[in-house]
Amino acid sequence: QVQLVESGGGLVQPGGSLRLSCAASGRIFSINAMAWYRQAPGKERELAATITRGGNTNYADSVKGRFTISRDNAKNTVSLQMNSLTPADTAVYYCKAESVATIGVPYSGRDYWGKGTLVTVSS
Repeated sequence: QVQLVESGGGLVQPGGSLRLSCAASGRIFSINAMAWYRQAPGKERELAATITRGGNTNYADSVKGRFTISRDNAKNTVSLQMNSLTPADTAVYYCKAESVATIGVPYSGRDYWGKGTLVTVSS
C-alpha cells in the first residue's frame, strides 16, 4: 500500500557530512509527521529528529545543532542533513511516516517504516 525507501547512507569520515533522503510512495492522501530514527550497534533504536506537516522540528539532544530535518509535502519526502559527524553517529537510520492516510480508505491512518540505511562514520 505505502512504501518508504531511504537513500544516501554510506561511509563518511569523522567531521564530514551526509544527507539522507526518504521517499514515500503509494496511494497516499496525506502524512502527518515524518521522522528519522537510528539504531547504533548494540543499542536501542532512538528518535533522532521529527518534523510536522507544518515544518516544526524536534531533535534528540545528541544530534541537535548538527542535524537538520526537512520535508517536501508535495513529494512526500523527508531528508536529514547530517553535519559534523562522529563515530557515535554510526547507525542504521530509519525513516518513519506517521498517521498516513490512504486514498480511498476512509479514516485510514497508520505508521510506516523504511527498511533503513546504514551510516558508518569512520576514518
